[in-house]
Amino acid sequence: MQSRHFVLGAAVLFAQLFPFSIQAADQQSAPFTIGEPARSVDINSAPLTLEQAISMTLSASPQLRSAAQSVAIAEGARVQAGVRPNPELSLLREGMSSRTNRTDTYQLSQPIELGGKRSARIKLADQDQALARGDVNVTASELRADVTAAYLEALTAQEHVALARESLSLAGKATNAAGRRVAAGKISPLEQTRSSVAEAGARLELSQAVADAALARRRLSAFWGSIQAEERSLVTPEINLAAIPALRDLQSRLDASPQMQRARMQIAREEAGVNLAKADRVPDVTLTLGKKKDFQTTVSQTVVGLAIPLPLFNRNQGNLFSALRRVDKAKTDAEIEYLNATQALADAHQRASVAQEQIESMRKDILPGAQSAFDAAVTGFELGKFGFIDVLDAQRTLFQSRAQYLSALSARYRSFAELERYIAVDINAGNYSTDRNAK
Repeated sequence: MQSRHFVLGAAVLFAQLFPFSIQAADQQSAPFTIGEPARSVDINSAPLTLEQAISMTLSASPQLRSAAQSVAIAEGARVQAGVRPNPELSLLREGMSSRTNRTDTYQLSQPIELGGKRSARIKLADQDQALARGDVNVTASELRADVTAAYLEALTAQEHVALARESLSLAGKATNAAGRRVAAGKISPLEQTRSSVAEAGARLELSQAVADAALARRRLSAFWGSIQAEERSLVTPEINLAAIPALRDLQSRLDASPQMQRARMQIAREEAGVNLAKADRVPDVTLTLGKKKDFQTTVSQTVVGLAIPLPLFNRNQGNLFSALRRVDKAKTDAEIEYLNATQALADAHQRASVAQEQIESMRKDILPGAQSAFDAAVTGFELGKFGFIDVLDAQRTLFQSRAQYLSALSARYRSFAELERYIAVDINAGNYSTDRNAK
């Protein structure tokens, strides 16, 4: 895969610099820029930007909609947590043979919760609501990073298609030029064979690039619930390549990330569960008020009762123990989340730094050197001093350099996408923010 990308990486530049002997040496094409639409895409339609892709995902993603529905479920549970126990109406009848030997007792019983159970339930339900909202924030953060990575993958695939088309066009021109020179007796027929093989390989590369681009576009459109591949052209997001926030600054803001906020909400939720388990240890009482009528004596009596469970065996000790251990687990999970997020930030920052070094090195040394060697090979071939194999070698070196440059840019974009998973990074100014609405 990497060698294929190396071959495709500089085809556009090669086509611009070396139109081969069938074109004038001073004829130039428009400069290549990352983000140009592939020819298979309808360039008349408005392009799809990264910001638009993120907005479409956040507004239509089934994953985010599912997380939002969990909030509505938690709201219903919050309403239910605040209701009080229903009273109970009962009828007791003694003696069924005749009316004169019958006694009827009408009772109204009302359970009374003690120990703060209702307030504990409400607090637990409130924490469940907050936890559901935290899940929404985490899901949105994850989707933002995932759709960014998918967009950049589709963008890279789009560029490979464009490069493969230019490579195929260039290979065809090279084959025609080699055929004319063979007919003129200036080069060996072996050179024409080599150029024909190169053209066949370029055609296969184009077919594979088109298939890869279709898969990448389909994965991208799936984020907003579409089953059709995205057909609009993609454009490179504007990123200030000189702006890399310091790792220490990023890690200092990690506590405000959606993931850590959600972890703290989980701890608060489990602590509310402990309070509810403690409240459940206090027995509830049932107050009974009624009337008893004896039909034989025609005497009616008022009935008053109070029922209190005796906590001899069940003191909710098992549930309390489990609730305390869930708090410990939530705290441990929060530590794991922090460690994982810290490591992820460090990895993304390292990849961004390495990619930045590669980009700067390629801009200063590698790309100019490869272009200079290629220009020399082209001039020598036109003057008959070099063979076609020398031009192919220079072309391969230039292609590899351009492909590496494109790969470094893609790695730089992806590293910022990973940073966005935890911290909202201003990639144009080098600043960072935990406020997702600040963008």
